[in-house]
Amino acid sequence: MATLEAERTQLIAMTTAARTLTVVAKPKLAKPAEVAAANPVTTGSTGTGTGTGTGSNGIVYVTSTPPDPGSAQSIAYNMLASFGFSPTTFFGCLKDMWDRESGWRYDAENPSGAYGIPQALPGSKMASAGSDWQTNPATQIKWGLGYIKAIYGDPCKAWAFWQVNHYY
Repeated sequence: MATLEAERTQLIAMTTAARTLTVVAKPKLAKPAEVAAANPVTTGSTGTGTGTGTGSNGIVYVTSTPPDPGSAQSIAYNMLASFGFSPTTFFGCLKDMWDRESGWRYDAENPSGAYGIPQALPGSKMASAGSDWQTNPATQIKWGLGYIKAIYGDPCKAWAFWQVNHYY
């Protein structure tokens, strides 16, 4: 019964978070050739197939599909602008990094004590973003984006650091 109540509470929190966020841009899925033509010089590329470029007529292309609505990735995509990050520019880096850190699972835990989507160490650091830090992806993402902005400046700089050190 406690497990069902915890899942219900999480679903309510995620639904509430999703309703408070607005989509700031709708990315257009691009062919690899379009991205290469629009963005010929790419530094720190990993060949993972994610990235952005600006084509003719000011169209911004992204090579990763937009996140599913209501998912943790969608919450992050929609929250990026509130931290001063363009979703079409920075979501690919954030996605690649958090794919590896936690697989976007709010309850991801590692033996060192790192916890949640951003793998805060210790996880209790995220309490500064909300008391529901253990179960609410939106709270974890808010904390993680604040951390990235304060320490690295933007998600792509954090991802570049991660690629060298395997942590951020």
